[in-house]
Amino acid sequence: MSITRRIEEEPDIDLLTKQRENPSVMRVVLQRVSHAEVSVAGETIGRIGPGLLALAAVSRQDDENDLEWMARKIVGLRVFDDADGNLNLSLRDVHGQLMVVSQFTLYGDCKKGRRPSYSDAAPPAEAGALYNRFVEIVREAVPDVQTGEFQAEMEVSLTNDGPVTLIIDSKG
Repeated sequence: MSITRRIEEEPDIDLLTKQRENPSVMRVVLQRVSHAEVSVAGETIGRIGPGLLALAAVSRQDDENDLEWMARKIVGLRVFDDADGNLNLSLRDVHGQLMVVSQFTLYGDCKKGRRPSYSDAAPPAEAGALYNRFVEIVREAVPDVQTGEFQAEMEVSLTNDGPVTLIIDSKG
């Protein structure tokens, strides 16, 4: 069953509160943007207008369930204004665009010392496969998904709209 069909069939309450046994932690910093752009070596590789920018990191424990859970969460979150100015509409409701950029540094543990530890982040080969699969999943639900380039030195520019910025862990 595709992610689009699951989103349409599952009521909002399940989409936003669905708990799983033994969840792992995929981490996303989600920003509502009026526009965003990602460049590699001075060349723009992705650009969106109004929508969401998802900075995404996968952990050593993440699996397909985490990717699907996060995709449903991002696409279904009601973070856009309705006619009354309330955050009541989802990315799909407003036909917004989505940009997904890998960012393993979201797993930077700064509790000890001055150099962050990234031991909870998935190793590059595994993280790349999970990141690419996550992009495939969200593309089933959102027609226009732009991405960064996994493991590249990227420059991300954006205009945060609201501002609305959320931190989402699949462990929820």
